[in-house]
Amino acid sequence: MSHHFATHRPTLMSTRWMITADHPLAVQAGAAVLESGGNAVDAAIAANLVLTVVRPHMCGIGGDLFMLIHMAAKGTLDALNASGRAPAKASLDAYRELGYKSVPETGIHACTVPGALAGWQAALEKHGSMGLDTLLTRAIPYAEKGFPVYPDLVNALKERQALLLADGAAGETFLPGGKVPQVGQLMVQPKLARSYEAFMENGPDAFYRGRLGESLVAHSEAIGGFFSETDLRGHTVEWVTPTTTDYRGYTLATHPPNSQGIALLMQANMLEIHDPVAMEVDSAELIHLLVEAKKLAFVHRDAYVCDPAVHPVPLARMLSKTLAKDCVRLIDPDRAAAGYAARDFTRGGDDTVYLTVVDADGNAVVLIQSLYEAFGSCVMVPETGMVLHNRARGFTLDPSHPNVLAPDKRPYHTLHPAMILKDGRPAILLGTPGADGQTQTNIQLIMDLIDFKADPQQANEAPRWRSNPDGSLLMENRFPEKTIDALKAKGHHVRVVEGYTEVMGSSQVIMIDRETGVLKAGADPRRQAYAIGK
Repeated sequence: MSHHFATHRPTLMSTRWMITADHPLAVQAGAAVLESGGNAVDAAIAANLVLTVVRPHMCGIGGDLFMLIHMAAKGTLDALNASGRAPAKASLDAYRELGYKSVPETGIHACTVPGALAGWQAALEKHGSMGLDTLLTRAIPYAEKGFPVYPDLVNALKERQALLLADGAAGETFLPGGKVPQVGQLMVQPKLARSYEAFMENGPDAFYRGRLGESLVAHSEAIGGFFSETDLRGHTVEWVTPTTTDYRGYTLATHPPNSQGIALLMQANMLEIHDPVAMEVDSAELIHLLVEAKKLAFVHRDAYVCDPAVHPVPLARMLSKTLAKDCVRLIDPDRAAAGYAARDFTRGGDDTVYLTVVDADGNAVVLIQSLYEAFGSCVMVPETGMVLHNRARGFTLDPSHPNVLAPDKRPYHTLHPAMILKDGRPAILLGTPGADGQTQTNIQLIMDLIDFKADPQQANEAPRWRSNPDGSLLMENRFPEKTIDALKAKGHHVRVVEGYTEVMGSSQVIMIDRETGVLKAGADPRRQAYAIGK
């Protein structure tokens, strides 16, 4: 196997169950649930709840949630969309009156209704075997008694220090004494612990129809926000059919819009036209093809992905193999394009957590949950310890765009879990945090696993690239120098970054060998992802 696939960790193998998550305390909590007889849905949510405490800059009860759930006995694959909508008062005119030309990065006007709580409850009611009250007992001690602060949390706190201090409650919680805590110092969140106890007693209604939601509305009104109790009471989750495409005998499944998952499938359709194995895995030829395919997928994503309940998304045409062939013809093998134009279908027609679980009965879950950017809006509800996400940033304020801000509308979402099926059953579960980088990391994982036959750990640790909206191409310094030079010669604006940099995500993979029954897992060392199996 190429040096490209050298690893620092081995692939983990087991025969009964397997779980991966973005923090060791979270993966341990999920494993404990599996050991106690819980199923994959229970374990995923237990791990997610711990993550809301120990990765407070990336996820939380003030964020959104997407899940793919395969139930082995029924042979079903369900997609749960638990993303929230804009408040009823959040109109385009209201934002213009406030002087906004785009949705602000932080503050109360960057917020939509948090959807994760309702999502956890919906998943447990439909497919779980335990209640939210039982699973919250895994998270509360880390909020009440604390968890050790780690380096990338310190970095996030330094980045957002001024905003958190300006908020007041967030600064008091995360920056005690106004200072960034040291690595190893315990971080406690007593107000969050009390909120979790309220959820144990009353479930999500404690927020959507109770005191915790009233606290959000009161705080929103006090700082000029748009939230009302009606917005919270009206929140609903949606069970939808996954969006799929075929790739070399496998079925790739992910979330339909308002998720960006379609961009992953478009990239796969373009890659399938070529034979990556005929090229070197770390060659400029292959990376150039992948980067240009990403640009073509993203220009269509940015033009059309929105809330389909408000504006139709041309899903079938975006996923057509004919469009993929037409797009590939636009790629100059010797020159990077500054940009591409989206096909006109009107005629005729960054921070996040990820986890995945397979249980002893063959049920499989992929879950992704987020505050969007570091500490989301940087607004904490003082009485409850809830940090609000900044998902309204997914909207545009361009009135002619399908994704324009509107009351009771869901924004474009970067979140998209992915599952790869073979003969209708899960074969590979994969995903990563990383905002715009999510589909880019996922297509690299898919290619490495399916085309180059890498094992899960090799795919997770392989050198990674990321193409940014500003035209830059980030490349880890483990790529050959000749590859980097050749890409520069093709016109790519390459920026070389550290060999295992956090900006490349925190990917995780579980592969299911149907012949032997062996589960194989890999977890990304770029952040704190780990796997546990039995």
